[in-house]
Amino acid sequence: MSDQPSRAHVLAVLEAVKDPKSGKGLVSAGLVQALVVATGRAGFMMEVEAGDGPLYAPVRDAAEAALKTVAGVERAQVALTADREPAPAPGVVRVRRGGADPAHDHSGHDPHGHAHDHGHAAQHRPAAPAAQQPVVAGKPAHVHHVLAVASGKGGVGKSTVAVNLAVALARLGLSVGLLDADVYGPSIPQMTGARDEPKQAGGKLQPLEAWGLKIMSIGLLVDEAAPMIWRGPMASSALNQLLNDVAWGSEAEPLDVLVIDMPPGTGDIQLTLAQRVQLSGAVVVSTPQDVALIDVRRGVSMFEKTRVPILGVIENMAYFPDPTTGEPIEIFGRGGAQATAKALGAPFLGEVPIDPKLRESCDAGRPYVLEAPDSPASRAIMTAAMQVAASLIQGDGLKPPPRIVIEQ
Repeated sequence: MSDQPSRAHVLAVLEAVKDPKSGKGLVSAGLVQALVVATGRAGFMMEVEAGDGPLYAPVRDAAEAALKTVAGVERAQVALTADREPAPAPGVVRVRRGGADPAHDHSGHDPHGHAHDHGHAAQHRPAAPAAQQPVVAGKPAHVHHVLAVASGKGGVGKSTVAVNLAVALARLGLSVGLLDADVYGPSIPQMTGARDEPKQAGGKLQPLEAWGLKIMSIGLLVDEAAPMIWRGPMASSALNQLLNDVAWGSEAEPLDVLVIDMPPGTGDIQLTLAQRVQLSGAVVVSTPQDVALIDVRRGVSMFEKTRVPILGVIENMAYFPDPTTGEPIEIFGRGGAQATAKALGAPFLGEVPIDPKLRESCDAGRPYVLEAPDSPASRAIMTAAMQVAASLIQGDGLKPPPRIVIEQ
């Protein structure tokens, strides 16, 4: 196994790569962000101004080449994002739409009590931005349907459901991909046992294959133990690369469904996905207790506002079967997700009971619907998968995969 690379050496070689705008080294120019140095690998995020992507693409390549000269670095990864707003010119005051700049108010005084020269300020006030063109949502190349698996809050078993739902769809005969979109806490590599380094071919990353799925996760590209300290635009850009720079399918063998395991909540990643990707639908996962159901409503509302069809709600950890009698023990209550789905007009896809072996299966990297297909939890997920597949094929405006038939 490779030795741990020297962080100081990594920073030194990156400083030797020059920023084409400032002439400074990348470190001095502040372009080395979220640096990860681990056994056998090194990488970072390089965030530049919008529109500067082509200018910095050779810089990214030079940085990756420089990293590979460091002893112990076998794999180098530099993620280039071009979402940062240009820095204001000297003397220009940025004014937030709908609110005052934090350093200025409208009283004629700055926070220190000095009077403003309004005529001078008006000369330097930036012109109102031109109306932005609406973002046209699209799908990754050679992918028929994109399905989001989401939750309003963490801890409800969303990733567990996403993995097993993807495998269940594959068991129905669909070709399925699984994308781990939780860039802050990727768990799909652990849950599927897919941990090899993705290869590149034809300018695209090749997804790993396991359990009948094509799998990709940011956890395969960075040290999974390192904290991902990324701002919203950086994380959104990373997601865009995982969607569009991965060979999910081909013209000869298109992918029927790409299942995306979303991060919990309704933040930048979720909005980026809902606005920029043509989603065929979303499945929302919840537990029965009220605090989770409040967040389900928020999640459903977000998808509705972005015109993403809600294919259904799954109630996870719905009950625990009594070991002696088999009667349900309602540890977190029961039926809350079903009632919430009904109130929101969303389909209810079923209850997944608490099963300790389901957790053990995920920890071991073996999908439970394959490990114990006759268990109540697996049967519930298979039933949900059949409903989701039928919705994808029969839903209004959804183009069915040409070779897939779901028997009723």
